[in-house]
Amino acid sequence: MFEEAHEAPAVVERLMSADVRAYADLAADLRAHPPGSMLTVARGSSDHAAQYMAYLMMARLGRLVTSLPMSIITLYQTRLRCEGLAAFAFSQSGRSPDLTAPIRAVRAGGARTIAMVNDIDSPLAKAAQWVFALHAGIESSVAATKSYIAQLVAGARIVAAWQEDAALLRALQNLPEDLRVAAHQPWEPVFTAALADADRLYVIGRGTGLAIAMEAALKLKEVCGIQAEAFSGAELRHGPMALVQENYPLLVLAPPGPAQADLLNLAQDMRAKGARVLLAAPEGTPGALLPLHCSEAEDLNPVLVIQSFYPAVEALARARGLDPDRPRNLAKVTQTH
Repeated sequence: MFEEAHEAPAVVERLMSADVRAYADLAADLRAHPPGSMLTVARGSSDHAAQYMAYLMMARLGRLVTSLPMSIITLYQTRLRCEGLAAFAFSQSGRSPDLTAPIRAVRAGGARTIAMVNDIDSPLAKAAQWVFALHAGIESSVAATKSYIAQLVAGARIVAAWQEDAALLRALQNLPEDLRVAAHQPWEPVFTAALADADRLYVIGRGTGLAIAMEAALKLKEVCGIQAEAFSGAELRHGPMALVQENYPLLVLAPPGPAQADLLNLAQDMRAKGARVLLAAPEGTPGALLPLHCSEAEDLNPVLVIQSFYPAVEALARARGLDPDRPRNLAKVTQTH
């Protein structure tokens, strides 16, 4: 896990130099024939990457995107109306039947189908009309790292190409170097000192960062055995805040962007209630314990946040006496139907 997390910058470098014509062709097709509706199809870490792309599409393009509950097709055998539909599937292996079946079904119904997948010879890749390789190479760790970051970048690249946004495309080209810096932010000592004995934790994000908070919470469960739950900063102020008491740990991810001010206020409020707040924010931010390296494009900051997080969560697992490369009860490919 440690080695593969640090391979992410090279993966993104390969991804951004490859498939230039394919991204341009898809973007041209989306502009020429704007979809009337859009779906994402994914599970686990891949679903978090899909949600990040969906948020970018909604925020930047003003188009609603829905996450498909796959059982609508795989269990309930529903025939979806697919006129004008674009379906985006995200997967590392491309071998889970409950991803492949919906893509086959909606493509047969006339939808455009797009797959972001690491194995371009997989059943999912063969089922989709448009296929974009993640270029992550072999990923041996059960806990996905470099392939997840590649999925985030692939989704952002589709949005940037669709918008013809030169600034975002330039920031994506510069992202490998930003990731190299982010991978070496000094999170590990704070993480291991603050969370070595934790059995529960809230991970807080908002906006484009909420999907990254969800991914961080999943990794804390998978490799550290911590009952971590992700919430929007706005949602935390409702029911979940009832659990916050003296020394309750919160990881607050607050990169620059429209959501940052609210997250910083939330961190201050929770600290006043006695919570143990680990605030990730740019160096110099009051109360920040986990420094963030930032992109020239605010929408890419969540990608850098998760790059800094991965080495820290791997170190935390080892500090807790666990092997992050062999999470209990988990396998690399989940054959869900």
